[in-house]
Amino acid sequence: MTALTPEQIRAAFPALRRVQNGFPVAFFDGPGGTQVPDVVAVAMSDYLLHHNANTHWNYPTSRETDGLIAGGRQAVADFANARPEEVVFGQNMTTLTFHLARALGRSWGPGDEVVITELDHHGNQAPWTALVKERGITIRAVPFRLADGTLDLEALRHALSPRTRLVAVGGASNALGTINPIAEICGLARKAGALSFVDLVHYAPHVLPDFGAIGCDAMGFSPYKFYGPHQGCLVIEKSFMERLDVPKLDPAPNEAPERFETGTMSHEGIVGTRAAIDFLAGISPREGRRASLLAGYAVLHERAQQLVGRLWDGLGRIQGVRLFGPPPTRPRTPTVAFVVDGKPSSIVAAELSDRGLFLSHGDFYAATVIERLGLAPEGVVRAGCSCFATGEEVERLVEEVGKSVRR
Repeated sequence: MTALTPEQIRAAFPALRRVQNGFPVAFFDGPGGTQVPDVVAVAMSDYLLHHNANTHWNYPTSRETDGLIAGGRQAVADFANARPEEVVFGQNMTTLTFHLARALGRSWGPGDEVVITELDHHGNQAPWTALVKERGITIRAVPFRLADGTLDLEALRHALSPRTRLVAVGGASNALGTINPIAEICGLARKAGALSFVDLVHYAPHVLPDFGAIGCDAMGFSPYKFYGPHQGCLVIEKSFMERLDVPKLDPAPNEAPERFETGTMSHEGIVGTRAAIDFLAGISPREGRRASLLAGYAVLHERAQQLVGRLWDGLGRIQGVRLFGPPPTRPRTPTVAFVVDGKPSSIVAAELSDRGLFLSHGDFYAATVIERLGLAPEGVVRAGCSCFATGEEVERLVEEVGKSVRR
C-alpha cells in the first residue's frame, strides 16, 4: 500500500495553481487555515445541491441529512479515537470553548480556580478569564520560557491546588510551534482532582489526536486547519457531557451529543469535515479509517520534519533574522516564527507576498506570547509547512527572506 507522493497530494489542491506577479504561489499560511482539496468542495456542493434539509423529519432529504451528520460524527470519532456520541459540532473552536466555559461556570464561584497558560491562543484564555467577571473565579496563568518557547511545567505543578477546577492547555502553540506534553499535564490535573480541557487546533493538523491516550475530559480542533471547511469540533467524554448544565432550548434534544449543539448546524460543514478526514486517510490507505489516518500522519510527519529542519537551518544562517520557539530537535510542529531585525513583520510579509510566498504575520491571537517576547504590536512572520509544501518552496522562502534582509 504505497503512500501518495507529494506531487499526487498537490494535484488535489486547485489553489496551488495560483500565480502572483508571475511567481507560482507557495502557501505557508496553513497555521491560519489550510487550502482545501477538491474532494472537500465537491462533497459540500453535492450536499447543498442534492440533500439540503433540516434534521429529524420524515422525508428523504431530511433523512439523508441525518445520515450524513451521523457519518460526519463517525469520521471525527475515528480521527480523535473517540465515540460518535462524544463528538460535538459548532461554528468554530472559540464559540465551542465559550459554550463549554459557560456550562462549567454555572457551578463555579469565588474560591474556584482555573489554570491556563501564557503559551495559548486567546481562544483558550478568554473563555475562562471571562468567568472571573461572571462567576468570581480566580485564574492562575502558567508562564513559558522565553529562551525556547516551552511551557514551565514546574510552574504548572505549583499552580495546582485543591481549589483547581480545570486546567486549560493547548496541544501546540500556534505562534511558536511548541508541542506541549499534554498527556502528562492532564495526568497532573487528574491527580489534583481537576478537569482538563485541551485545545488541539494547532496540534491536530500535525499529530493525530487520541482522546483516550491524552486523558482529558474534553478537547477540540478545527477542520479548516487540516484541509476542511470552517467548522469547530469538540470531543467530550459522554458521561461528563450529560452532567453539564448547558445553556440550551428546552424543546431541543437533551441526549449527548446534540444537547451541546445550539441551533441548526452547518450541515455542509459537517459533510466537508468528513471529506477532509477521508482525504487524510487516503494518503496512506490501510484497512479501516483510523489505521489509515495513523499511517498517513506518519508519512506526513516524516516529510514535515525534513522541511522544518531545512527551513529552520536556512533562516538561522541569515544574519539579521531571529527565530523563536524550540529547534527541530525538540517536539514541535512545522511552524516557524521569525523576525527580520529593523523591519516590521507586516513589511516582510508584503515583500514575500509580492514574490508569490504567502505567509501570515502578527500575533495570531496568541497575543500574550508576542507581548512576552517584546514583539508587540508588529509580532512575527509565521511560516507553516502543510502537506503540500515542498523542499523547493522552502528554499525559495529562505532565499527571499535573505533578500528582504538586504533591502
